[in-house]
Amino acid sequence: MPVEFIGLVSAAEGSETGQTSGATVDRDFVRRFARAHEDAGFDKALIGYSSSSPDNIQVAAYAAANTERLGYLIAHRPGVVFPTVAARYFATLDQFSAGRVAVHIITGGNDTEQRRDGDYLTKDERYDRTDEYLDLVRKAWTSTGPFNHDGRYYKLEDYLSTVRPVQQPHIPLYFGGSSAAAYRVGGKQADVFALWGEPLAETAEQIAAVNQAAADAGRPKPGISVSFRPILGPTENLAWERAYDILRATRANLDAPNSIFRQFRVRYSPTATPQNVGSQRLLATAAAGELHDRALWTPLAAATGAAGNSTALVGTPETVAQALLDYVDIGVTTLLIRGYDPYNDAVDYGRHLIPLVREEVARRDRGEAANRSAIAPVPAALAAHGAGTG
Repeated sequence: MPVEFIGLVSAAEGSETGQTSGATVDRDFVRRFARAHEDAGFDKALIGYSSSSPDNIQVAAYAAANTERLGYLIAHRPGVVFPTVAARYFATLDQFSAGRVAVHIITGGNDTEQRRDGDYLTKDERYDRTDEYLDLVRKAWTSTGPFNHDGRYYKLEDYLSTVRPVQQPHIPLYFGGSSAAAYRVGGKQADVFALWGEPLAETAEQIAAVNQAAADAGRPKPGISVSFRPILGPTENLAWERAYDILRATRANLDAPNSIFRQFRVRYSPTATPQNVGSQRLLATAAAGELHDRALWTPLAAATGAAGNSTALVGTPETVAQALLDYVDIGVTTLLIRGYDPYNDAVDYGRHLIPLVREEVARRDRGEAANRSAIAPVPAALAAHGAGTG
C-alpha cells in the first residue's frame, strides 16, 4: 500500500532556528512554498492552527488556488466555531479545490492557549465536546434530509446544508493526541490518527492502543500518521554536523526578539512541564537518551520543551529513508515531515528522500502481489479441465 507524505505550509517564512521576516502573511512565500511541496511529490501539506496565527482555512484556500494536485490538511480546533458552520467551511473549500481538503482535529492540550480563543473547558470536557462536534460535522456532510440535535454541548433544529464535499462519503478526518481520551475519541472518529515521532517500541504501543479504541467503537483500524523533522546530509558526518548546528541555533533563538517563539507568544521552556501528554512523552524519550533506534534524535525536543513536532531523524537520505520504513513496518501509513530550513528542506526531501521511500514501498507491494498470485488457489472449473487432459 503506498505511503502518504505530508509536509507543512506556513503563512510566512520562519523556523525555530532563525529570525522571522516580520510578515504575518506573505502571499508570494505561500505560493512558492505550496508549489515547492507539489513539485517535491508531497501528497498533502498541513496548515497549522494557533490562536495568534492567520486564519488557516484562508491560507489553505490561497495555496490551493495556486497549485493543481497538492492536498491540504487543515488543522482545526473544535469549539472555535459551531460544527455546522465548520462543516460548510470545509465542504465549500473541498468544492473549490476539487477534493483536496482533509481536516486535522486538534482538541487542545494547553489551557492558556485554549483560553485565548475563549475556551474554558477542562481537557476531559474538551474531548467529550470534540466527540459530539465530529458527530455533527460528519452528519452535516452526509445527511440527505434535515436533522435536529440536542446534546451536551450543541443544540440545533432543522439543519440541512446545500453544499456537500466532493470527497465521498465525507472529507477525511485526521486526529492528533496521545492521551487515553485522545485514543478513545480518535479511535471512534479518525480516518487517520496522528502521533509525534517516538521510538519504534513506544510508537507500536500507541498504535495498538488506537487500534483497540477503534475496535471498541466498532470501527476498522484507522491509518496512522507519525511526524518527524528529518535532517539530511550527503554523508553521516555532515548530517550530524548540521544537526548540532540546528540545535545551537535553536537554543540561541529561544529568547530572540523576532523569533518564531515570540511570534506565537510561547516560551518553549526546557524546564516547565507541558500539560499535553504528547509533549510529556517526547520529553521522557529525550530524558532516556539522545539517540534511539536507527536515527531518532531527541535533543531538539528537550531544548524546546517538546511544544510541537520536534524529534529529528538524522543521517544520509538512505539512512533516514530506512528509518521511515521502519515505521511503515509497524503499521504507519502516513509520514509527516518538515524541516528546520522549511523551504529548502521540502525541496531536498522531494529530490533525495521521498523517492527512496516510495520506491521501496512499491517494490515491497510488487513482491507481495507476486506472492499472492503464486499461492492463489486454482479455480475449480480450471482444475477439473486440467484433470481431464492428463
